[in-house]
Amino acid sequence: MTAYWCEHAVLPGGVRRSVRVVTDRGRITEVLPEAKALPDDVRLTGVVLPGLANGHSHTFHRALRGRTHDDGGNFWTWRDAMYGVTRKLDPDTYHSLAKAVFAEMLLAGYTAVGEFHYVHHAPNGRRYDDPNVMGKALVAAARDVGMRLTLLDTCYLAGGLTAGGHLELDEVQERFSDGSVQAWAERVSALADDDTTRIGAAVHSVRAVPCDDLAAVGELAARGDRPLHVHLSEQPGENLACEGFYGCSPTELLSGEGLLGPATTVVHATHLSDKDVELLAGARTTACFCPTTERDLADGIGPARRLADAGVSLSLGSDQHAVIDPFEEVRGVEMHERLETLERGRFDPSSLLAMATLDGYRSLGWDGGLIASGQLADLVAVRLGSPRTAGVSPDRVLYAATSADVTDTIVHGEHVVSGGTHRAGDVGRMLADAISRVRR
Repeated sequence: MTAYWCEHAVLPGGVRRSVRVVTDRGRITEVLPEAKALPDDVRLTGVVLPGLANGHSHTFHRALRGRTHDDGGNFWTWRDAMYGVTRKLDPDTYHSLAKAVFAEMLLAGYTAVGEFHYVHHAPNGRRYDDPNVMGKALVAAARDVGMRLTLLDTCYLAGGLTAGGHLELDEVQERFSDGSVQAWAERVSALADDDTTRIGAAVHSVRAVPCDDLAAVGELAARGDRPLHVHLSEQPGENLACEGFYGCSPTELLSGEGLLGPATTVVHATHLSDKDVELLAGARTTACFCPTTERDLADGIGPARRLADAGVSLSLGSDQHAVIDPFEEVRGVEMHERLETLERGRFDPSSLLAMATLDGYRSLGWDGGLIASGQLADLVAVRLGSPRTAGVSPDRVLYAATSADVTDTIVHGEHVVSGGTHRAGDVGRMLADAISRVRR
């Protein structure tokens, strides 16, 4: 049993002072506001938030940070550079890079991550002796640094979509594909959950999984009670291709094949019609926004307020890791809305916090994101006296803090970041070494 005494803590009813949070075997057993610290308590100063969920991650994209801005371009030209990184990945380089990136996330205050994993096989599609060795590298990396992980093992069968139909896989994409839904499902069935790992499922996109295969993926995910994620309408080109070939939007296609529902999260959801919003809301599907990626790749601004007003839950992710900072993602939703509408306060602080915590955890299949008895013991302490947060009200810290203000991160009751330092050591050096190996 470990007890954390919090100078301030954000509880379901708001910010309280002098809160003792008692944990045992990875869960919160007691929450005691206005309590004195006991001698053996771990003291957390500033304001303590529930664990922050990174709902959408591709760890290997971190190798591209600061290297894709020379020639302008758009999402599709950026994708060519991203594909170049996949050619350098093997189980060892993938593990070392993911370990460093997960450690960077923990330093930033993320306590759970949804890793959208589709680099399954060796170059040219050759199978490793263990067909899950790349996924296991990600699981081991998360375990090594103390990150809670939902491995969103991704079905990827086609090379793209045009108005004329689906394209064949190219040389790079061959390592993403199992060849059929059945082969994908058989491989995923060999992976198992544990205390800090959940195995989820994903459809890469309607571009990469033909309509005839969508329902089978959904059924297999539902049968295993797995969260299901899918890239959706990130680019207008995807919508045009889907309309041209299938005669409907990507959202309508997923709805028609039974893939929308409470266990499903659509990622990006940037270019949606009113009917798309209605379908997502009716199915109680979550939408995961990735504001720092969506603006870095010039994708557009998604309809966050419109979705929320319809009843769609929102979560947040850092996606390609141009920035790893949960506070930037939270503010991105609100600030993008302000730019679109010329109005402030599009989301209140409690709604923004729910996106980053409770709704993010639920979309990843975890019952966390609250500081309450029975919840997962995942906590984040944010200092209130930095040049960014000095004078800020504890209940408004999301508007001011950055990842540099995170002092402590607790996952499953374990103190993995203390005083701004990860227990693994120099994370900057870990990142530099891992990225150098990938780019070598």
